[in-house]
Amino acid sequence: MALLVRLKAVTELRGKGDRLAKVAFRGLSFYTRVLENCEDEARFDETFRWPIASNIDGNEMLEIQVFNYSKVFTNRLIGTFRMVLQKVVEEGQLEVTDTLIDDNNSAIRTSVSIEIRYQAMDGTVGAWNDGEFLESPNSRSEGEGPLETESLLPGHRQGSAVSPGKSNPSLKPAERNFRSKGKEKTKRGKDGEHKAGKGVFSAMKLGKIRPPKEDPHRKQDEPAILETEDLDRKAMRLGGGLDPDTISLASVTAVTTNVSNKRSKPDIKMEPSAGRPMDYQVSITVIEARQLVGLNMDPVVCVEVGEEKKYTSMKESTNCPYYNEYFVFDFHVPPDVMFDKIIKLSVIHSKNLLRSGTLVGSFKMDVGTVYTQPEHQFYHKWAILSDPEDITAGLKGYLKCDIAVVGKGDNIKTPHKANETDEDDIEGNLLLPDGVPPERQWARFYIKIYRAEGLPRMNTSLMANVKKALIGENKDLVDPYVQVLFAGQKGKTSVQKSSYEPLWNEQVIFTEMFPPLCKRLKVQIRDSDKVNDMAIGTHFIDLRKISNEGDKGFLPTFGPAWVNMYGSTRNYTLMDEHQDLNEGLGEGVSFRARLLLSLAVEILDTSNPEITSSTEVQMEQATPVADNCTGKMEEFFLFGAFLEATMIDRKIGDKPINFEVTIGNYGNQIDGTAKPSLKKKKEGGDGEQEDSELLQHSSEDEADDDGELVSVSSTQPMKPLITDRNYFHLPYFEKKPCIYIKSWWQDQRRRLYNANIMDKIADKLEEGLNDVQEMIKTEKPHPERRLRGVLEELSSGCFRFVTLANKDQSLSARTRLDRERLKSCMRELENMGQQAKTLRSQVKKNTMRDKLKLVQNFLQKLRFLADEPQHSIPDIFIWMMSNGKRIAYARIPSKDILYSIVDEETGKDCAKVKTVFLRLPGKRGFGPAGWTVQAKMEIYLWLGLNKQRKDFLSGLPCGFEEKKASKGLGLQAFPPISLLYTKKQMFQLRAHMYQARSLFAADSSGLSDPFARVFFITQGQCTEVLNETLCPTWDQLLVFDNVELYGEAHEMRDDPPIIVIEIYDQDTVGKADFMGRTFAKPVVKMSDEDYGPPRFPPQLEYYQIYRGNSTAGDLLAAFELLQIGPAGKSDLPPIDGPTDTEQGPILPVPLGIRPVLSKYRVEILFWGLRDLKRVNLAQVDRPRVDIECAGKGVQSALIQNYKKNPNFSTLVKWFEVDLPENELLHPPLNIRVVDCRAFGRYTLVGSHAVSSLRRFIHRPPDKKSQHWNTAGEIVINMEPEVPIKKMETMVKLEANSDAVVKVDMSEEEKEKKKKKKKGGGEEIEEEEPDESMLDWWSKYFASIETMKEQLRQQEAAAAEAEEKEELEIAEGSKGQAKTKEKVKAPKEDKKKKQLQPLEAPEKKSKQKIDELKVYNKELEMEFDCFEDWLHTFSLFRGKIGDNDDTTTEEERIVGRFKGSMCVYKVPLPDDITKEAGYDPNFGMFQGIPNNDPINVLVRVYIVRATDLHPADINGKADPYIAIKLGKTDIKDKENYISKQLNPIFGKSFDIEATFPMESMLTVAVYDWDLVGSDDLIGETKIDLENRYYSKHRATCGISQTYSTHGYNLWRDPGKPTQILAKLCREGKVDGPHYGPGGRVKVANRVFTGPREMEDENGQKKQTDEHLALAVLRHWEEIPRVGCKLVPEHVETRPLLNPDKPGIEQGRLEMWVDMFPMDMPAPGPAIDISPRKPKRYELRVIVWNTDEVILEDDDFFTGEKSSDIFVRGWLKGQQEDKQDTDVHYHSLTGEGNFNWRYVFPFDYLMAEEKIVISKKESMFSWDETEYKIPARLTLQVWDADHFSADDFLGAIELDLNRFPRGAKTAKQCSMDMVTNEGDLPLVSIFKQKRVKGWWPFVARNENDELELTGKVEAELHLLTAEEAEKSPAGLARNEPDPLEKPNRPDTSFIWFLNPLKSIKYLICTRYKWLIIKIVLALLLLIMVGLFLYSMPGYMVKKLLGA
Repeated sequence: MALLVRLKAVTELRGKGDRLAKVAFRGLSFYTRVLENCEDEARFDETFRWPIASNIDGNEMLEIQVFNYSKVFTNRLIGTFRMVLQKVVEEGQLEVTDTLIDDNNSAIRTSVSIEIRYQAMDGTVGAWNDGEFLESPNSRSEGEGPLETESLLPGHRQGSAVSPGKSNPSLKPAERNFRSKGKEKTKRGKDGEHKAGKGVFSAMKLGKIRPPKEDPHRKQDEPAILETEDLDRKAMRLGGGLDPDTISLASVTAVTTNVSNKRSKPDIKMEPSAGRPMDYQVSITVIEARQLVGLNMDPVVCVEVGEEKKYTSMKESTNCPYYNEYFVFDFHVPPDVMFDKIIKLSVIHSKNLLRSGTLVGSFKMDVGTVYTQPEHQFYHKWAILSDPEDITAGLKGYLKCDIAVVGKGDNIKTPHKANETDEDDIEGNLLLPDGVPPERQWARFYIKIYRAEGLPRMNTSLMANVKKALIGENKDLVDPYVQVLFAGQKGKTSVQKSSYEPLWNEQVIFTEMFPPLCKRLKVQIRDSDKVNDMAIGTHFIDLRKISNEGDKGFLPTFGPAWVNMYGSTRNYTLMDEHQDLNEGLGEGVSFRARLLLSLAVEILDTSNPEITSSTEVQMEQATPVADNCTGKMEEFFLFGAFLEATMIDRKIGDKPINFEVTIGNYGNQIDGTAKPSLKKKKEGGDGEQEDSELLQHSSEDEADDDGELVSVSSTQPMKPLITDRNYFHLPYFEKKPCIYIKSWWQDQRRRLYNANIMDKIADKLEEGLNDVQEMIKTEKPHPERRLRGVLEELSSGCFRFVTLANKDQSLSARTRLDRERLKSCMRELENMGQQAKTLRSQVKKNTMRDKLKLVQNFLQKLRFLADEPQHSIPDIFIWMMSNGKRIAYARIPSKDILYSIVDEETGKDCAKVKTVFLRLPGKRGFGPAGWTVQAKMEIYLWLGLNKQRKDFLSGLPCGFEEKKASKGLGLQAFPPISLLYTKKQMFQLRAHMYQARSLFAADSSGLSDPFARVFFITQGQCTEVLNETLCPTWDQLLVFDNVELYGEAHEMRDDPPIIVIEIYDQDTVGKADFMGRTFAKPVVKMSDEDYGPPRFPPQLEYYQIYRGNSTAGDLLAAFELLQIGPAGKSDLPPIDGPTDTEQGPILPVPLGIRPVLSKYRVEILFWGLRDLKRVNLAQVDRPRVDIECAGKGVQSALIQNYKKNPNFSTLVKWFEVDLPENELLHPPLNIRVVDCRAFGRYTLVGSHAVSSLRRFIHRPPDKKSQHWNTAGEIVINMEPEVPIKKMETMVKLEANSDAVVKVDMSEEEKEKKKKKKKGGGEEIEEEEPDESMLDWWSKYFASIETMKEQLRQQEAAAAEAEEKEELEIAEGSKGQAKTKEKVKAPKEDKKKKQLQPLEAPEKKSKQKIDELKVYNKELEMEFDCFEDWLHTFSLFRGKIGDNDDTTTEEERIVGRFKGSMCVYKVPLPDDITKEAGYDPNFGMFQGIPNNDPINVLVRVYIVRATDLHPADINGKADPYIAIKLGKTDIKDKENYISKQLNPIFGKSFDIEATFPMESMLTVAVYDWDLVGSDDLIGETKIDLENRYYSKHRATCGISQTYSTHGYNLWRDPGKPTQILAKLCREGKVDGPHYGPGGRVKVANRVFTGPREMEDENGQKKQTDEHLALAVLRHWEEIPRVGCKLVPEHVETRPLLNPDKPGIEQGRLEMWVDMFPMDMPAPGPAIDISPRKPKRYELRVIVWNTDEVILEDDDFFTGEKSSDIFVRGWLKGQQEDKQDTDVHYHSLTGEGNFNWRYVFPFDYLMAEEKIVISKKESMFSWDETEYKIPARLTLQVWDADHFSADDFLGAIELDLNRFPRGAKTAKQCSMDMVTNEGDLPLVSIFKQKRVKGWWPFVARNENDELELTGKVEAELHLLTAEEAEKSPAGLARNEPDPLEKPNRPDTSFIWFLNPLKSIKYLICTRYKWLIIKIVLALLLLIMVGLFLYSMPGYMVKKLLGA
């Protein structure tokens, strides 16, 4: 099925110009080539072909657009032609000539003529005339058996025009491919077509036919048919200016600009990053547990990560222990290993030294799950505990914790910790990733292991050979078993002794919660051995890829399918250096084995009684599967041709080299399988490899009965030749060796096909996104258009996938996963296509960034979907062998080279020439060794079914003859063993190497001596070496003469080979160091083209340089490849000879290519140098700074004595320099600091390269835009009636001196506020706090609340916006404009709100407290490092470490240069220099302060630290503060805070300092140790100088209000009016003018506000301060000079430890005030010392109990009774527990006590915590302070004399919020505990006295709560003073004694009335017993009497007496 359109010509065009046409159908558009300088007619004469998967509907449209092409601007549309295809569908063939229509749909004169053909699915259309078939006379006689011709002929490529030769009856008409008319064919010749379409029939003969000489007029005729993915690149080469919606404009690295059909992209990154170890830190805070199941337990929490365990302390007899303990685990392992580690939290009951304790419940998840969370953490979440031993039981409790995983370089933002008052909503904060249901069920995971094959040898063959010789026994040398690891458990199959193809048929069963929180399941084949078992291969199954959690999703399922395992090379050695690879770390370098397995999951119904409740791993037998279940065995054919092997490392250059290609074990001749299995046909590659070419492929071998061919898997060994002194190359000139391998695999190509389609969509998307980002970066016009084009392509690609994947549903061997994945992929892609469509219409200039993010998510999703979990054909390995030893390898995924007749399904490298870099295996490939190329290969690969083999040569460069292995008959079908190229072209390559920037520092000086080596085919050349620079400008042309390229000339034009550029650092001794590599594609000019626009001369482009996987700079260069025609080199454009005589023979880059320069002036502000380290052990004394840019430069003044004053005396200097007009090409500016020593010597201290001057370019302001400064007054006032205009911030200052800043908001927001106010009013009014009560901490806590509220609102707004976005995407763009506006408004509000902390509407109902701004980051981040005019440049020295771990950026910094620069074109406009007060000495840097030394008082306030890294063994630290500034060193050691990780310091320190000598403030937190030195926990550094001089005025934050007394005292020595006046003076702003009625005018802004204030006596007096303050708080709105001033604030700074770079060790909240000493002295520091806890006394009177359950049976009276007593305690650990006396023998559960407990305690009101200090253990040195929630616990017990007392029930009352007691015992019910939420709660701190009944509860055997009693109690809270005034005794003692309880007398009854008791005993209890005993006694007496009298009686009788 296909639609063909031939665009013949466009006539009647107007004017003269370059024309271009675009033909579009079903969203897929093709471009023609550009016809240059056409006048009235453009003869395109090109054919386009759309392979289609569904019949064309009569209403579909074909669209042709004709453009005037322009290289610079966007193309101009001439007209459009649209046609409905109804007629075409009916007739099948049509010729049309018609006029075009313009944009307004009116016809224009221009007309277009086309010819259309359509061939339908059912073959209904069109009788084809014979002339259109290409005759292929000897189709049968070519020796291809019937097999070959049945193949589905390839031809689904665009524009392929190929027909089957003999129309075989077996071919359905639909599969016939056809070729366009004959004339087309003759014109292009056979190769021409071969190039256009990729499926060329009977390619065997291809190389031998010489095409006719090309017509000269075809020189511009590029083939118009491109693969869709190449369109962009194609157009790019055409000049990058086509229809901007679909064409890329970016200057992407030229490698990505792959224009060709025949070459695929090389991968520029070299190093496999997988197996390298990295630093990780897992930090876990266990906060508390709740609802633990069990009675009166002593819980301990065990935290386990991987193998490491840590325990919390034990809490006694509580079901809700509070721990708040912090644990840190450090690891240094590869990411894969890290993310598979299991985090296990288990709660253990009563563990002690002797007992291991019993497990209550546990929870586990893998580290990877935590790492994928936002911010890599779970914060304050509740883990559900379950018991793995008993899966039928429900949950065993909840554990609240924080878990964070930090890798190197991640910084984790801890959500701000304030007092956590919010009642914990457990269900809403479960420790589960999003999307996991809270109710997880138990499930069984069945992993069935069937069999494996292709195992390598794992034992030495020594013994085996002996055995074989002696007993003739021949054993397989491996004893495999399979081990499965999942969720921390491990199961293994039995061992199959000595078998390369073991059969197991066993299943491993895991029982685990579902969905599991462990992402991967690890299956490993191991070899059992007496000493130690070795892994043979490992495979990971990612559960996310084999299941889908959506509502149409499916449970994890897999197979039965084969998985391929890769690892180290197969030859057995005792110590395998690559053993890690077999464990699954790093990229496997060889096929190890394949394993047939399947996986199924069954959700358990835990109520079912048969289920075994344990979660032990079980092993069972499994039913074997049928052989064909994984697909039909098919014969696959792999063909490869080596076109080039260059850049071979010189270490291996002296021995012969050959290459071996393997697929699975096929083709592996050294260490493949020992014996080929019979079922796999006769496998080739088994015989020993002989050297002679003839012998190896002797004809007897080949011509087996059925034409069987033996595989040839390796090339002939050859000696390499020398390229240059680093590299060798192999002489593959005209003769290119080939390999081919036959192999048998189950046919599961469909899986790979689907993956390929998705991969191609994703590649295209990625490329498009790169273009868009590049366009944004380089500020090219209309990136949004390009993004629209990208989305268009994406949606058409997605729909195309759905049609393609849908058609092939009939495969027999599809597993359930195949079916489900297909469904879900189709759903996802359809959905994505829809979303892309709607998004496309929403992409506007302003929404661009957000949409770009969304599209990036698409890309990730596509990549995820494309990864096929069930393998089929193993990957292909190419090994370079030297002397039979494996040296280096490349691994190519089989799907990338898999062939399909449908173009989209073909692998991206199939039948293309791919550039492959070979690398060293395993760990040897890490680091610098792995970065050097071992060899660069150009290799052509094709893999497909043997019966589809027709076309395997189709993609090779044309012009070759095949060389067959044998000259026998009938061997046409055999693949060639080498290709002989008969055509070769001569070229000259010109490499214009202009400059490089931001290179890697390779020398110890921190600079490099770079030169570049350019490699092309077998030649290499170097640029000159430039000494000591990281930004060399070589400006050099390298000419490579007589470059021979083999193949057709016109193919070279589209497919030139790539150029490799390597950058090295020249060393005086030893070899040059490798600094990076990049690739480029040259622009090609054939001998018959002119050297002129649009393509020549080529433009300079930036190429990204890579070193390993990291980027290492950019290269600016251009490359052209010029064909040397018959006339020799005289035709080539001339090279401008050496113009620069000094350089000697070096050719500069010619004029047309080097950038256009213009004159710029660079002004440098030299301020000073800081923190210079020693150079070669000598101190730096007289430094100077040299600035250099593009060869020109300037030197600073010399600093005479660095120690005394490190600032420069001359501030501003300048130099003029020629810079390119194009800012992107600006060279970097180099800053170098040298130290001048005696005798004119000087040494380099350090250097810095400013890679981009853009931010320093001064653009003179527009005249036009200046008018707004002088426009009329802008009034800023705050009366709410005024309609609020945008961007006018209204400031109203009410009389009660509270600034309320209203910001324009959308109506909705206002409504919300009103509602909130109303809502607020209904709350219980809190009494206004007394001013004197408030302190700085009240302000701080209020501010934190505000901050949290804001964060919540932001999150809510973001979520809302996102929902809207999604809704929109889903609904399409209905109502789009409206919702957009709405979404935008709240977002802007939020932004502004952040600046004004007052805004939180909640606060309206609460008290008014002035607030400050709490930044949860450093102040520098908020204010752009305070580099508003003074920039800091770090100076580097020393080489960059080779592997990423050793040296960090930090360690290379040797100092800092402070200054700035300004770059502008000269001459400047006059008006600038003529301004008032312009000082020519300062140039652009006007109004800069003096840089003389200045004395400053620095006041550092340290508030608190959070989350410190524990420093002691007990998991705690004893932190104290150390501050260092210049020579001042304060260590606050005596005030350390014992055993705290969240210490509150609350201190201020005053230090006098002199800037600039002492400007770096270091605040460190140390851990105090009794013995030994104190350890540094972490430190933070603040550059005070930048803050001091900044325009943001960071010396002292501006408060919200001005007050002269109280907690909010104004801190600055200058009043607001003075500060404002000074700012206006410095900024040359008119003002301030204070007017009547509370107005102040500054520049043209008028602010209004209140005029009076209260002093401390409450007197009102007039003042302007509030007005001035209002201006200061909105200073950013003042035109020209305005910028945001730093508010009163607290900043949060991360603490870092140099030993653990990049990993945060905690955070410090602090702020710094600075006051110049020459100003009036500031007042005393604010007191921020921590609040002292207040002493309280809680008196609890237990009056009575009722309905307590009865436990004992009375021994004498048999009644149920209880001996009740009540126990109570307040502090966490029961250390103050108090018991009442015992009420004995209560028969009704009633108890009377009248007993008083007295609990004294210290309480922090603000944090609602009780503070206790106690020694942690008997060995502790000092007391530790704990903060625990204020909870009163009352328990009821039954007293026993001899055994332990029995626990009956308990209640816990949170003193801040507990249910009010019931009036009577009747009204008291269990509801008071279970649904607290619905009851009114009281706080003892407000009520002071509460009396009532409360219920006791306990859990019964079934784990349900039950009521076990009620207690009447009275709680009375007194402060310590009150308690002293009215003391009360404990129990019933004096003072204030309680009366004795009136207890009924039943308790001692039997004592008082013995007779009664005896009667009771006899009558009731033992009545029957007594009767029975009496009867028994009687019976006994009778028997005794009988025996006694019997003898005498008998004698009497006998004697007859």
